[in-house]
Amino acid sequence: MTDNVKCTKKGGYPLFSGIKFKNIFFIILGAAIFSFGLVHFNIQHELAEGGFTGITLILLFAFNWDPAIMNLVLNIPMFIIGWKLLGRKVFIYTVIGTVAVSIFLKVFMKYQFNIHLEGDMFLVALFAGVFIGIGLGIIFRFGGTTGGVDIIARLAHKYIGWSMGKTMFLFDAFVILLSWAVYLDHRSMMYTLVALFVGARVIDFVQEGAYAARGAFIISDSQDAIATKITREMDRGVTVFRGYGHFTKSDREILYCVVGKNEIMRLKGIVTALDPHAFVSVTEVHDVLGEGFTLDDQKQPLDH
Repeated sequence: MTDNVKCTKKGGYPLFSGIKFKNIFFIILGAAIFSFGLVHFNIQHELAEGGFTGITLILLFAFNWDPAIMNLVLNIPMFIIGWKLLGRKVFIYTVIGTVAVSIFLKVFMKYQFNIHLEGDMFLVALFAGVFIGIGLGIIFRFGGTTGGVDIIARLAHKYIGWSMGKTMFLFDAFVILLSWAVYLDHRSMMYTLVALFVGARVIDFVQEGAYAARGAFIISDSQDAIATKITREMDRGVTVFRGYGHFTKSDREILYCVVGKNEIMRLKGIVTALDPHAFVSVTEVHDVLGEGFTLDDQKQPLDH
């Protein structure tokens, strides 16, 4: 069994080959969370947002134009221009996400909840950042993109040589300043910046996942015994690097091992039991792919 969509176009070319229902489901879920936050925090309390979403808010507050419709009006031309840059899978996921955002914006604009946070704009900014960050983080994590700005950034990188991060930052800054000129007061401007900061941090958290592994570099005279014990007792792989000690002027073997956050104390115990004088450096690892983390011992994904 597979959750891949099996639709093809004429000639047998796999138009939707590799497209997964799971990804579509989570992209739609992310769009719903994003739209809920945008309507109930940004729109209800007149905060701004970056990107094409921010432009739809400017058009809403300046001309009362429907953000659900304007989201499509702004993004569809960009899809036509940049679909080759995105690639087939990302293009399909991005179109699905953009259409889903417009649908949910329409629904939430019609059926709004009153959360009664008018007296605490700091909470409004926090919730705006959290909901938008979670929504976009899920969309990004499952292969979608932000649509228009992402395409503009790719075009700028290809034809001007600007980094995508620089282009997106400049575009977002322009939209925020334009929002300030059109409808934001000084106070709302500051709360918008809080929401954007929180949203960026939440996006990173969702993309990296709540699970954070630890990577350990180990330098010891008992490297063979340590590597063997880690492999046997913890069922974790160990990689050996060839190094050179500048102080000792001798070649050294450096062990590298990635373990779960909850396993790091056990790893330290194994090392110190075999060599109390071993040098151990532990770093955070935010994204781990491969056997023992995303693949089982048969090289199959763990979520199958």
